[in-house]
Amino acid sequence: MLGSCEMADVQPFRAERYDEAKAGPLELLVAPPYDVISPEQREEYLARSPYNVVHLTLPEDEEEAARELTDWRSSGAIVRDGQPVYWFISQDYVGPDGVARSRSGLVASLRAEPYENGVVLPHERTHLGPKEGRLRLLRATRTQLEPIFLLYEGKPLRQPDREPDLQSGGDKLWRVEHAPSFGDVQLLIADGHHRYETALAYAHEGGSPYLMVVLVPMRQEGLTIFPTHRVAQDVNGIAGTPIEEPGEELPGVVLYRGGRYELLDGDGLDVEIVDRIAPRGVTYTARREDAVARVDRGDAQAAFLLRPTRIEDVWDVARRGGTMPQKSTYFYPKLTSGLLFHPLD
Repeated sequence: MLGSCEMADVQPFRAERYDEAKAGPLELLVAPPYDVISPEQREEYLARSPYNVVHLTLPEDEEEAARELTDWRSSGAIVRDGQPVYWFISQDYVGPDGVARSRSGLVASLRAEPYENGVVLPHERTHLGPKEGRLRLLRATRTQLEPIFLLYEGKPLRQPDREPDLQSGGDKLWRVEHAPSFGDVQLLIADGHHRYETALAYAHEGGSPYLMVVLVPMRQEGLTIFPTHRVAQDVNGIAGTPIEEPGEELPGVVLYRGGRYELLDGDGLDVEIVDRIAPRGVTYTARREDAVARVDRGDAQAAFLLRPTRIEDVWDVARRGGTMPQKSTYFYPKLTSGLLFHPLD
């Protein structure tokens, strides 16, 4: 719990959203977060609609995004709510394990606080480059274009007993006027570290300190973390103990190369063990079969197969003031971009 002087400032906000009568079906307008879209996927999303959100989140340059956003507002492709509200969001999804689940949370406006205040905690390291690009985009658009994903200790909120106000695929959203108090609750960044730190930098320059967040309670069955396996061009000379092909439950960090499996020794979380090995030419995948296939095709020398990081371990690291390697957690599914926008003017 936090001291009385440092409290999470969670507010309703006047969201902007697509007017489907002008912009077209919402399914053609939304996309995953900017940082998981490949160059090929970007071209796909851009071609779906002249109003697809990727025109804003991954533009040719920041000024183009600002011009597009201004044009969309002028033409009525996006409209703004008259009153500030919260939004209840439910996401129905099928995970990489093939199991159908539902995850819910609250979309709100949060005042960004420096990590040292203990209101919002990070758990992953960030890099300067992505933050510089996001800051230029935020300066140009003066709009939070995508939500970030925050966790808190709590029970699921009650879903409204009526038809949703917005729906796209498995995403359903309802306007709600009231929300529980978050004053004495610590918030953990599940996904969106770069964008959170960008909001801090923007506020330091004199801009609005608020950003759009989805607050997700931990105590729900639909909250899952999947592993992110590492595929490497060079494993830095590491060797392990040969084992038979493991079943679904891995015995530890497993190295796959040359059609063989090896169990690696080491203390700490799986992601920390691999980080200390410092393999080179690393890419990531959530699917174990994909990691193995890349090695079998000769696209990489080896794959590190990892167990999922437990949410309790993520909190422990964050509360100690520590950080984990990038791609340590894979909260599935990603939040959808383009359902709502948060103007800062």
